[in-house]
Amino acid sequence: MKFGVVVFPGSNCDEDMVYVLRDIFKKETVKLWHKNTDLEGCTHIILPGGFSYGDYLRSGAIARFSPIMTKVIEHANKGGFVFGVCNGFQILCESGLLPGALLHNTTRKFICKNVYIKAVNTDTAVTNAVPANKALKIPIAHGEGKYFIELSALKKMNDNGQIIFRYCDENGKETAESNPNGALENIAGVCNEGKNVFGMMPHPERASDAELFNVDGKLLFESILHSQMVSK
Repeated sequence: MKFGVVVFPGSNCDEDMVYVLRDIFKKETVKLWHKNTDLEGCTHIILPGGFSYGDYLRSGAIARFSPIMTKVIEHANKGGFVFGVCNGFQILCESGLLPGALLHNTTRKFICKNVYIKAVNTDTAVTNAVPANKALKIPIAHGEGKYFIELSALKKMNDNGQIIFRYCDENGKETAESNPNGALENIAGVCNEGKNVFGMMPHPERASDAELFNVDGKLLFESILHSQMVSK
């Protein structure tokens, strides 16, 4: 198992992700510069948060055309693991690896705060260690996090178990008040049909160190490591 964290111009959560994977979980982790066309043998590709290319045009719209994305797409199409957080989620949607789009928050304001999410499908590579209906406190930091997709496609995603996280209150109840950005059906994270590509707006890497007084995010990384063990 080798993790590759892709770095785009404007990425600012790459070091956080590397720290969690390399220093907390002790996994081999390298940075992959966006101009590279070699994944360096990485089995797990992570697209971190930030403001790739300054979020010009749309968040993730330019990063989607970075040279390395050709290899990331090939990796995903072969069944390889890909995980995008915040801006990484936006890039995956722009690239077509994940369905839907991330629109401007309903408030039209950048939101940076702790929120609660729950896993609504605990049978995936990023949720298998998350207790069902447990409210996880995970921070968000985005201006374009409102998940949207056509209703016909949304039904298919629900039927296929592709909705993996929803915003909720501290008791695990999905409410309008607990939806920070106006996302359709409180959606905070999704996966593709093959369940090997994942994206979410909240930042689990910012909730994975006891020094931050919050380790709820560690459950997602433990899920990823556990799924690798199961697959062996």
